Amino acid sequence: MFEAADAGAALLAARAQFAITISFHIVLAAFSIGLAQWLLVLEALWLWRRNQHCLDLYRYWLKIFALTVAVGTASGLVMEYQFGLNWSVLSVKAGEVIGPLMFYEVMVAFFLEAGFLGVMLFGLNKVGPRLHFLATCAVALGSLVSAFWIISANSWMHTPAGYSLAGDGRFLAEDWWAIVFNPSFPYRLTHMLLAAMLGTATMLAGAAGWHLLRQPGNPRARLQYSMALWAIALLAPVQIIAGDLHGQHTLQVQPIKVAAIEGSWTRPPAGAGEPLRLFAVPDMAEQRNHFEVAIPRLGSLYLTHDLSGTISALDEFPRADLPPVAIVFYAFRVMVGLGVLMAALGLASLLLRWRGRLWHARWLQRASVALAPAGFVAMLSGWIVTEVGRQPFTVYGLLRTADSLSPVAAPKVIWATLAILLVYTLVFGLGLWLLLRLLGKPPGPDERSPAPTLSEET
Repeated sequence: MFEAADAGAALLAARAQFAITISFHIVLAAFSIGLAQWLLVLEALWLWRRNQHCLDLYRYWLKIFALTVAVGTASGLVMEYQFGLNWSVLSVKAGEVIGPLMFYEVMVAFFLEAGFLGVMLFGLNKVGPRLHFLATCAVALGSLVSAFWIISANSWMHTPAGYSLAGDGRFLAEDWWAIVFNPSFPYRLTHMLLAAMLGTATMLAGAAGWHLLRQPGNPRARLQYSMALWAIALLAPVQIIAGDLHGQHTLQVQPIKVAAIEGSWTRPPAGAGEPLRLFAVPDMAEQRNHFEVAIPRLGSLYLTHDLSGTISALDEFPRADLPPVAIVFYAFRVMVGLGVLMAALGLASLLLRWRGRLWHARWLQRASVALAPAGFVAMLSGWIVTEVGRQPFTVYGLLRTADSLSPVAAPKVIWATLAILLVYTLVFGLGLWLLLRLLGKPPGPDERSPAPTLSEET
């Protein structure tokens, strides 16, 4: 039996370890999803219009895609091992439900994506354009199906459904349709996939903006820049709508998370409405905010679509069930702030297109470079809101995080966490160096080898 202090340290170390691994992995996984769809579009355009620039861009980004898949797969394996090492109680109690879902994700990732990735990398001049495009489609589809299963498993932990509880506390699968398509799954899958596409688009726009600042006439960089800005202009408003729908659903199923997002400690008087808190310093000990800057009633408008509406406040829930309010509060504002900036970038690009000034607005190219990581930072902030906001539960409302921990001594978990942090810093530092090295060279005609023709099918 653990001493209370040792158990608390082990819990904190295990949570930190998982936070480190998921933070690295989720960015790479999302970038891989977005790049797979980008490569699919490029090859489809090349087959349709025979535009050599599309093929040059395809070959240019294919190397970067291979790098993200390689490093992302390694990070994902380390993350999944933690379920058995640090979270064995969770695995025992919820394994019958989430185990098969994660197994399907691994099956798709390794048998569909990895199987056809080799054809994508080495087969363009060997299997012919149409068969090669089929491989690109398989990898792109595999990345989406992989996301489907992992988001389903994670969503079930937020909104568990289709289960029964055994006498020993284990979750037993009763209705797989209800488990897979649990209440929060459609909202979270849509929001996550849009975030992956938007994050990839901002990276593409930033890389192209960097190249155009040095080679304003580069036709491949212009094509990439134009397509990326179109994607941002279209996806950012859709993501705002999806985020609003996701927030409305979260308000129904996890009201305490929304209260933490808003920093709402007490319910306002009837008719006063919920303010929009632009800034505050939440104090969990005193259960109030310091230095609060708020706009009256505006919070009610986007929370309840009613200027006088209110939400459940944090003081209406047991203190033991409160998440770390400050982390959730600030992460949400980072996500929304970056989302607004990306939407503004998309709108500015549309106005400049209309005025015929897109290629001459160097300020927009500089803004694109500055916002290159914005999509993935916003996505990571949103993930923090989602996962930290459900604490102190692993299976929301049913299984506490403290009760999900393996019986491992705190020093072992701490040393393992430090070792993982060191290895990840080295591996991802090298990966980032290689990525920047690849991106530093603009796409050019030297990217092409002799282009295959449709008559070369085998």
